[in-house]
Amino acid sequence: MDIIIKANPLELGLAAGKTAAQLIRKSISDSGKANIILATGASQFETLNQLIQEDVDWSKVTMFHLDEYIGLPESHPASFRKYLKERFLANVGPLKAVHLVDGETDAETECRRLGDLITRNPIDVALVGIGENGHLAFNDPPADFETEEPYMVVNLDAQCRQQQLGEGWFKTIDEVPAQAISMSVRQIMKSKHIICSVPDKRKAEAVRNCVEQEVSNMYPSSILQQHGSCELYLDQHSAGLLSEFAT
Repeated sequence: MDIIIKANPLELGLAAGKTAAQLIRKSISDSGKANIILATGASQFETLNQLIQEDVDWSKVTMFHLDEYIGLPESHPASFRKYLKERFLANVGPLKAVHLVDGETDAETECRRLGDLITRNPIDVALVGIGENGHLAFNDPPADFETEEPYMVVNLDAQCRQQQLGEGWFKTIDEVPAQAISMSVRQIMKSKHIICSVPDKRKAEAVRNCVEQEVSNMYPSSILQQHGSCELYLDQHSAGLLSEFAT
């Protein structure tokens, strides 16, 4: 895992978005197409802002995304489908294919549908983040490191739900759904390249656990240490507790 530290979220996003675009273009050059995963949430604002400005032939790109709340209408401000449609899909040319997670249908059926699709479309570039509790996608600790199911139904822990409230997506904690459909850890790790964008001081402890703890499902993002091509983009605040960079 390579660590890149920038001064602020804007510079972090610029660097992460440019690298992601380079990898997508290389995949298109090498194989005529690219399959990507996009994350959502506040950590991805600047990375996606840069990515949509890049010169990419989106007609050769198939997009998956990581997770979605179960039972949350797409019209809700916290809907990840709404997020991706407004912040990404509306700002780039038509993609080859888009596979969004539908949390308003039967969850188990949706997991199987998406699992079949992603199995047939191995991922070239995954853009992910890390939660305050160290989760990858909605794989809260203790995360399932063993399942080979590409997507699954997960329960959201208290810290995860509090983060969603704290970021302003919901008005009260009771509004935050208790379950979601999430891409599994093993499926994320099957991606050829991973770009992980993690700004903000509130993520500093999770970043330290990701980088400095032994790989453990109690620190789900620590699994990224085992990926052969993962770049972790931090700002000075999210990197503030790393022993190597502490001042």
